[in-house]
Amino acid sequence: MVTSEHFFYVLECQDGSYYAGYTNDLERRLRVHNEGKGAKYTRGRLPVHYVYHEGYETKRQAMQKEYQFKKLNRSQKEQYIRKGRSD
Repeated sequence: MVTSEHFFYVLECQDGSYYAGYTNDLERRLRVHNEGKGAKYTRGRLPVHYVYHEGYETKRQAMQKEYQFKKLNRSQKEQYIRKGRSD
């Protein structure tokens, strides 16, 4: 049985801001962002790099996590990333 991996991820942009998204291929998505072909938000803030990601069984779960993360303020986002790294 083949299981598909779905990821919620957080990028840090050159200006120090965060960008959250969804993908099913982390390597390809980072490459696309850094080629300037990703999200409009990241195009003017290159280069970007991963600071966090979580894997999920379904696309819906990953996208729900992305939505929840985007509702957090900067301080809460930093705390979420730190907590996730220490797990």
